[in-house]
Amino acid sequence: MMKRQTSKKVLTGIFLFCIFASILVVAYSMFISRDQEKQIYNIIMVPKTIDDTNDFWTSLIAGAELGAEEFNTNLEVLGGKSEVDIAGQIERIEEAIKKKPDVMLVAPCSYSETTEALQKVVDNGIKLILIDSVIDKDIAQSVVATDNYLAGKQLGEFARGLIDENTQIGIVAHVKGASTAIERENGLRDGLGKYEPQVKDVVFCGSSYDKAYSLTLEMLADYPDLGMILGTNEYSAVGAARAIKDLGLTGKVKVVGFDNSVEEIQLMEEGVFQGIIIQKPFNMGYLGIEQAVDLMNGKNIEKNLDSGCKLINRNNMYEEENQRLLYPFTGQQ
Repeated sequence: MMKRQTSKKVLTGIFLFCIFASILVVAYSMFISRDQEKQIYNIIMVPKTIDDTNDFWTSLIAGAELGAEEFNTNLEVLGGKSEVDIAGQIERIEEAIKKKPDVMLVAPCSYSETTEALQKVVDNGIKLILIDSVIDKDIAQSVVATDNYLAGKQLGEFARGLIDENTQIGIVAHVKGASTAIERENGLRDGLGKYEPQVKDVVFCGSSYDKAYSLTLEMLADYPDLGMILGTNEYSAVGAARAIKDLGLTGKVKVVGFDNSVEEIQLMEEGVFQGIIIQKPFNMGYLGIEQAVDLMNGKNIEKNLDSGCKLINRNNMYEEENQRLLYPFTGQQ
């Protein structure tokens, strides 16, 4: 009888111990979960430039700042005044490495010249996400960008419908060696199709409005019968369009380009631009932060995340959906 009672006590003790242990496991799991939720990550973003005159970069940074606020992260933005300052960007990348952030978001100025510096990011155990542009080595955990080849091709196909077999074409590109410039030009040429051999010149403005303006004047002097100009970013497209307007060639020389600054919208209303590819830089910045936080939290993320784009022309620019794309500063697109 005593043995039976002792056995019951032992079983009861084991049962109670198991319950108590289970409670501890659940409590610990809840504590860890809450601790992870409260984890604040440090993120440094290095865009190609911080330029208040350029709506693309101001919108991208605004999207990243909103993402940082919503996901409760610390965000620091380090950038220079020019997209062609490759050496300066490398210095900022190395400066950021010393601060030991959890994640770095970088829009590389050069397809190849920034690779070594970005390899150092990875070698120092810092997560790397590329935004807007890529490099010649697959070392980033994720890329958040416009599909620049397809965007260029779409713009080229639109331009093809505005010209004929006699139209001479010029391309005003932004930064030589930047992946966005390379991919967009390839897409433009493929989109032009049978008219691609009519491209007479390609110039690089170094992402300068003034240089794009002067290069357009020089191109028109060299090719007075030029009938189409394609600009590959905001700087190049706006600079070219200003030149066409000032020369009184609106409508005579067709202009298409990338991005959607207020000036570009006004120039399209005036008929200087026939069409522009609208990127979604606000989305790009926001999604970059979201990818970074998901990465740190151990979630699956997209290796290549297309932030989207759309062709806007004078016929569809006043549609409600497109107005939200043209004026994106009130929130996510």
